[in-house]
Amino acid sequence: MNWADFSSAEPDLARTVEERFGAFTHHTLATLRKDGSPRTTGLEVRFLNGELWLGMMPDSLKARDLERDPRFCLQANPGEGQTLGGGDVRISGRAHEVTDPETKTRYTEEVEPPEPFHLFRTELTEVVRTSVEDDKYLVVQVWKPGEPVRTIKRT
Repeated sequence: MNWADFSSAEPDLARTVEERFGAFTHHTLATLRKDGSPRTTGLEVRFLNGELWLGMMPDSLKARDLERDPRFCLQANPGEGQTLGGGDVRISGRAHEVTDPETKTRYTEEVEPPEPFHLFRTELTEVVRTSVEDDKYLVVQVWKPGEPVRTIKRT
């Protein structure tokens, strides 16, 4: 399921997630190293043409990780201070490298990344938003493909 599918299924949550990612330029990407241990690195992301795109420098460790094992988790930059305006947002899925010249050209017309670069299209497996409501409740929204958003509220 791509970003357009998710946005169609859950427009309110999708809008909130995009706003959180749009609040800052750099976010945190988690990938899996060759030995299976996690690696976290900074990353810029783009929501374009119904897709969530991950672009990165050639032969970067995170690109190598994704080529070997496409699973990832992406966390929106929490920002400064003690509060998470808009909540904590995470997207998990699989990243598939795009090598098609036409698709990469369309992407570069929108984004203008430094050349050369790796470009990955994402397939979503989970979107999670954690927030605080009324300074009292911890609210966790969890979405998975084929399921409605599940909301958990705790005091």
